[in-house]
Amino acid sequence: MSTAFPQAHVEKEELNLPQLHLRTVLADRFGFADFRANQEAVCEAAQAGRDVLLVMPTGAGKSLCYQLPGIVRGGTTLVISPLIALMEDQFWKLQQLGFRAARIHSGLDRADSRAACLAYLAGELDFLFIAPERLRVPGFPEMLAKRKPTLIAVDEAHCISQWGHDFRPDYRLLGHYLQLLRPSPIIALTATATPIVQADIARQLALIAPTHFIHGFRRHNLAIESVETAVPDRPARIASLLADENRRPAIVYAPTRKLSEELAVRLREQYKAAAYHAGMDANDRDRVQRDFLDGKLEVVVATTAFGMGIDKADVRTVIHAALPGTLEGYYQEIGRAGRDGLPSRAILLYSFADRRTHEFFFERDYPDTELLKRVHAKCTDEPRDRESIRRALRISAEDFDKAFERLELLGVCASEQDGVVYRTGAAHGRVSWQESYAAQVSQRRSQIDAMQRFAESHDCRMATLVKHFGDATDRSPYCGQCDVCSPEQAIAQQFRELNAIERKAAGTVIRELRSGNARSTGKLHKDIFPREELSRNEFEAVLGALVTAGYLFMEDASFEKEGRTLSYRRVGITRDGEQLDANDLALLRIREAFVSEAAGKPRKRTGSSTTSPSTRTKNGAGAEITLNPEETAREQRLRVWRSSEAKKHGFAAFCVFSDKTMRAIAVDRPTTVDDLKTIDGIGPAKAARYGAEICRLCSEV
Repeated sequence: MSTAFPQAHVEKEELNLPQLHLRTVLADRFGFADFRANQEAVCEAAQAGRDVLLVMPTGAGKSLCYQLPGIVRGGTTLVISPLIALMEDQFWKLQQLGFRAARIHSGLDRADSRAACLAYLAGELDFLFIAPERLRVPGFPEMLAKRKPTLIAVDEAHCISQWGHDFRPDYRLLGHYLQLLRPSPIIALTATATPIVQADIARQLALIAPTHFIHGFRRHNLAIESVETAVPDRPARIASLLADENRRPAIVYAPTRKLSEELAVRLREQYKAAAYHAGMDANDRDRVQRDFLDGKLEVVVATTAFGMGIDKADVRTVIHAALPGTLEGYYQEIGRAGRDGLPSRAILLYSFADRRTHEFFFERDYPDTELLKRVHAKCTDEPRDRESIRRALRISAEDFDKAFERLELLGVCASEQDGVVYRTGAAHGRVSWQESYAAQVSQRRSQIDAMQRFAESHDCRMATLVKHFGDATDRSPYCGQCDVCSPEQAIAQQFRELNAIERKAAGTVIRELRSGNARSTGKLHKDIFPREELSRNEFEAVLGALVTAGYLFMEDASFEKEGRTLSYRRVGITRDGEQLDANDLALLRIREAFVSEAAGKPRKRTGSSTTSPSTRTKNGAGAEITLNPEETAREQRLRVWRSSEAKKHGFAAFCVFSDKTMRAIAVDRPTTVDDLKTIDGIGPAKAARYGAEICRLCSEV
């Protein structure tokens, strides 16, 4: 059914408004004294009329990167957004700033939409927000073309890519419709796009020589932990983690609606908590969202439906109650913590059971190619009844729907509201739809693999995420605060010294790897422990301790066998590992099960604690001592040096000296290398490497 759009006389010549200065408008109209990191260069490129691809994390200020240049360029900025909540949030904020804004989406009646169109055609808007499906309404793109926007912003642009974690078919058509609005420049914005998705966004939107801005993914105030936790233990673990009031407000992400409800009931025993998911009534969802924003709720237990476009700056903790499906989605969700810049924490609880769940949904959502071929073959160029085709194929309604859904996403089949289906005749160039589908299946499986590798990794959590998103300007291998870089600050897990068997195994691993190249972790285990004297899991934990300390490196590898690509992990020795002294093995730490204090109370340790380490110093049999002012100053000076030394060589600070050793140095104040060797935790290699500098620092304070 066609839709009649309002007509208005529009002058053919472009609006010729005065070009204002970015910084002037930033201060006078938006009320900001200065740009955030990386914003100014993006705004300059958009103001100049260049196409832009911006990949910037949640909370980094992406919205300003289209709003400011849009105002400076004059005319109307068209904003395409897939989320009504996000659209409404931006609409009201802009109106409060005095800008002329309107929006068109399914939540508004026809009169409101018509009024927005009239205002657009009359040149009375600074911003017009629309949902992507609006462009499929007959006549709507042509109406927009009558007065072309000064700038087009495509928000959540990763939705356009079949390689992304949130692909939406309506987005796939944007490139076609936006050609009607050229030569208006396009800025594509997203918080979660890997290099392959970035390339697909540019291709699908037909961006012209786009300027790429891919940066800002490192969150300096966000400490990340990943903890293997059995499914039944997770509710109690989450309740314990949130007991410290400094860890609330919090968002807990659950994998299903049912689990979000169950976990909310459990947490409501201790906290002001509520569930949030797409199956709830819209009014109930709005109430939960509003109460959380207003501080009436401390905890929201949500599916991934929650958080998009929600600007709550003081979320202190984000907990995932199961393994997410993609690193892109995971990063976007943890990005909702600490947007005020204060210390915050993200905790991931996972186990192998989560992988089985993802495999189940994978098999359901990605049917075998042969089934897709059968459905495609039964469809014709002429519309046919959907149900008659299903019956002819003798397959279940669920199997047919999943297969047809994939064919629609591939663009080779389509359906109408009256239940008829047909082939579209879409061409894929030299790539068949079967090959395209196989690539999608492979990509989805690789996303699950990448998420599991992240959870199990012994590499810095933040550095892994930065690398995943292709931020080539950030090469720091450590963040200094995740459970890998700073295990002593972890709140969801505990670390202990290696026992005698584990230390012996660590020494054997170092000797084995000194004699050759990197080796498969599985083969190394079999070579060292052919009779399983140390189990594979225990062996992997020892390897993890060595990797975390910077003595080994671990990397993904693969090989081809019978037409299949098989992945594995291999481990090799680093330069520090080559020089490792046996006494340094005492510094290694290994993960162990979390143990709460009596009565189920969590340990009083947080990453943002203001308690000085010196007030917790232990001596002898455990008597607590307090460093005097001189010793405290010496310890702080040593800590600054340790941090600098760790960054210089690219490893975690505790790998230089542990906190315990640092405090012992501060108390003993060694003046010679021989004095330094008498301190627990310092072997000959460390004494030779750092002795002169340590003695110099101790003599100055």
